[in-house]
Amino acid sequence: MKQILVVIMMCFAVNSYSQTEFSSKFKGIPPLDTGIKTKKAVAAPVAQPDIVAPNILKKPETKFQSTNFKIGDPDPISMTITNDFINPGDEVRDKMNKKIDKSLVNNGLKEDTSYLNLKDLDFGIIRTKSKSLVIRVRDYGAIDGDLIKATLIHDYKGTVLANNLFLGSNFKDIKMDLKEGLNYLELEALNRGSLGGNTGAFYIYDTDGNLLLSDLWNNFDKGVKSKFTFVKE
Repeated sequence: MKQILVVIMMCFAVNSYSQTEFSSKFKGIPPLDTGIKTKKAVAAPVAQPDIVAPNILKKPETKFQSTNFKIGDPDPISMTITNDFINPGDEVRDKMNKKIDKSLVNNGLKEDTSYLNLKDLDFGIIRTKSKSLVIRVRDYGAIDGDLIKATLIHDYKGTVLANNLFLGSNFKDIKMDLKEGLNYLELEALNRGSLGGNTGAFYIYDTDGNLLLSDLWNNFDKGVKSKFTFVKE
């Protein structure tokens, strides 16, 4: 038994000596210096935003939508009248009405008024130094009972020169005294002749017998006027 213990103790002693000897003689190999030095990344300083307190007394700014349009841009709102919603039946109806009217006229059941002049006719401005003028009028076509009224207007006041003047084959004279400035003459058709519209021819002379203007009106409806402007210089 004693021999076994001695053997064990000798083994521990040899083992301890080996470890002490190895640890005292072993030196670690230092790492190789490559010469490359690394730097630690430093984050850039971030400026803190300024905190501004809202001004509760300032009126908020109101922004309106721009109304500027460029050439070529589509118009958002169009007031142009188009035929997009016209009933196709309207065109057929209008054609039928025209055919019916034409048939009635051909059969003497309706008067044909399509040829009538429904708008006033302006014969322009005539300048003269004459104190008065003479307007000679007569029927232009067949004698069918045409009647006219002649009115002189100056300073917004009208004076009737002739009323219910019958237009025959012979000339009838209308005398007109001119005042300084603008003088307006209206020859109004009081009716339509039995053979058609009111027609007439006229000749305008100054006091020296000079012809200033001659012309005619043709197929006037009742109430349509021939208009003249005279400037006394």
